[in-house]
Amino acid sequence: MPVNKFRLNGSFSLLALTLLAAGCSSNPSNGDAAVPAAASAPAPRQEPVMSKAEPSKPAIVRVSEPVPLAPGAPDEYVVQVGDTLWDIASTFLKDPWFWPEIWYINPKIANPHLIYPGDVLGMVTIDGEPRITNIRASTYRMSPQARVTPLDEAVTSIPFEAISAFLSDGLVLERRQAERLPYLVGTRGDHMIAAAGNEVYVRGLNDDVAGTRYSIIEIGDKLVDPDNNRTIGYKAIQIGEGTMRRRGDPATVALTQTIREAKHGDRFISTEQDVPLNFYPKAPAREIDGRIISVVDGVTQIGQYQVVVINRGASDGLAVGDVLSVYQAGERVRDYVSGGSVRLPDEEAGTVMMFKIYDDIAFGLVMEATQALHTLDFVRNPI
Repeated sequence: MPVNKFRLNGSFSLLALTLLAAGCSSNPSNGDAAVPAAASAPAPRQEPVMSKAEPSKPAIVRVSEPVPLAPGAPDEYVVQVGDTLWDIASTFLKDPWFWPEIWYINPKIANPHLIYPGDVLGMVTIDGEPRITNIRASTYRMSPQARVTPLDEAVTSIPFEAISAFLSDGLVLERRQAERLPYLVGTRGDHMIAAAGNEVYVRGLNDDVAGTRYSIIEIGDKLVDPDNNRTIGYKAIQIGEGTMRRRGDPATVALTQTIREAKHGDRFISTEQDVPLNFYPKAPAREIDGRIISVVDGVTQIGQYQVVVINRGASDGLAVGDVLSVYQAGERVRDYVSGGSVRLPDEEAGTVMMFKIYDDIAFGLVMEATQALHTLDFVRNPI
């Protein structure tokens, strides 16, 4: 699947929170390693990379049953401008994360992994099983202009607008990544602090070139795993933006915009990033049982298309595209008959799809919310 590459200018975006995740990056010339490659059958699950320090967990064994179709699923569907893969999967399937198990790649179509507006998707039967395939590519796709049209015009898995806001406002850093970020060591002119118009000296920018733009942040409060009290990330405070003027160690960076003073120890993150938006939603290959530990924009009640952070990552078997159900913990209420108390069942409240994975934390986009979600809600494999 394609990778959308763009530069975020005039916004305090954070590379730490962009969507380049292991197993999801792709080369437009040969397709995406994270999507099925076979032409006649659904792809086998890809085993996630497991940390050597973690014990192996048993793989989930799925009972061989027909994939449940959505009520009123159409025989054919014409892809519309603005559709996402999640929307299309929901049109055909009761549970969109079964898409990889039912999508059939048409070998007669160039770039068969990609779906474009105007394509006609149809329900067919192959070897006695229902499959969805691209039965007629759009005239737009088959025209000579399609050869030079950027691949980022293909249908994406998630709405770009939701991710764009996340890139601009995201203020959460994974612990190991935060500790490796370049940092401010001095200011030109013996200033203790610096603001827009000043130049500063930064260590750790050795591989960058003049003209590279950065967001500047201060590392803030710790993010603590509620299950073991271990620090797994940090919140961050936006400082401003800057542009490299001269390479070196330290390099010289001119501050172009600030909302507070920059000082020694502040960190620098490149604002240019490759963003994969095309991947298949799927159920995790292993059991996941975690919690929401933060919401990126700091609200207390979480709704659709907001970005959340969970306390599970690649070391737990989580992968890009994995879909998790969100459960609100049942309250403990008094039992007036017995005189004691009882804990009510956990209730499913939404669905989140993971798009950025670190070892110990992951970022997900809330795709559905039947009621307001909150930090410390549970996330588990969909049933």
